[in-house]
Amino acid sequence: MRNTKAMLLSLIIEANDDGYLARSPGIHGAFAEGDTIEEAIFNCVDAIKMIAAYHAERGESLALNEVEQSALLSEKRA
Repeated sequence: MRNTKAMLLSLIIEANDDGYLARSPGIHGAFAEGDTIEEAIFNCVDAIKMIAAYHAERGESLALNEVEQSALLSEKRA
């Protein structure tokens, strides 16, 4: 099994003139808009993935808490 990790993030969703804005207050630059709440969340998650990849390329951490998913937990869900 591949070693997997999960991050738990807080998102703040706000209505604006064009739809919705989703942002993660713990990550600088992690925000996105969408016509629906779901689209704003999806777009914000994409932005967070890009920010995380950028930091990983530079050998930096986002300094967020990560939860390691164990094989036992994965087997119970299967």
